[in-house]
Amino acid sequence: KMAAPSWEVLGQQDDIASKTSLEFLEGSEAKAAFIKLSETETALTVDRDNKDGEALAAGIKFAQMKGVLKEITPAPYTQIDVTGKTASEVADIMVKAMGAKAESGCVMVLVGLSGTGKGTTMDKLKAMLPKATTWSNGNIFRSLTLLACQHCEKNGIALEKLEEQLSAENLKAWMEKLKFGKFRGSDKWDVEITQLDGGVVYVSEVQNSLLKEPRISKNIPTVAKCTQGEVVLFAADACTRMGEDGSVVLVEGREETVNFIPTEFRFCLMMSDMQVIGKRRAVQRVVAEALTLKDSGKTPAEALTAAVTKLSAA
Repeated sequence: KMAAPSWEVLGQQDDIASKTSLEFLEGSEAKAAFIKLSETETALTVDRDNKDGEALAAGIKFAQMKGVLKEITPAPYTQIDVTGKTASEVADIMVKAMGAKAESGCVMVLVGLSGTGKGTTMDKLKAMLPKATTWSNGNIFRSLTLLACQHCEKNGIALEKLEEQLSAENLKAWMEKLKFGKFRGSDKWDVEITQLDGGVVYVSEVQNSLLKEPRISKNIPTVAKCTQGEVVLFAADACTRMGEDGSVVLVEGREETVNFIPTEFRFCLMMSDMQVIGKRRAVQRVVAEALTLKDSGKTPAEALTAAVTKLSAA
């Protein structure tokens, strides 16, 4: 029977916190409740990933029908079975595969089912690689949504009818208002947005303000559904330029979209035992719930037991 991790270890909420909590739970009186929660998490994860994949594939197919994206034969991925490996060990495999490019600059893409540890592995890579930078399509979708909302407001069109404005002509015009580069003498890469009133803003400065406004958050799913191709091409160009400039660009995403980002370094995290995915997801939830009981007077063992009991009954 394993001892529960300390509050200090739990507070890190990393792969070590998950590993030690999992070992404790599987040897404790809460094992049955944890297995129940894990099986539920496995089913939910696979179902959610399948639905996400179908939606992205539909968006890519739509872009190909519009002529925005060409049909391609995806480059192969190096499969890494993460079962029994720490995130640091997985990151080591990738860094060794990149060789000298990990120093001189390159692009690396990482895919895999939810729960295989992509986020934690990316954190390890960022810590290991001094030149590492990450890329996310999220702010590009938000920037396009900003321009779509401004178009509606400028033309007196209700935002409820925004989808009707996502014509090929409008999207082309809005994409031309997004520029990737180094601006105002800075050595940092950024995205410049020329707004419809002519004003210029930079994503680095408005990503947590203007691009997080309720009108953007509400309408981004509608815009993203119709602009996968445009954003994928923007991302491919941006990542390539950063890699050529000496950065090690880390891209985490779904195969449906990152297939279009050119690089020889492509990795897919997988698990030979699918139930481990459910256990990983479950233990992350249990640790987070247990931490809410830190000041309740309970020991870590009592908090973990109470957390898994509560979550499995929900």
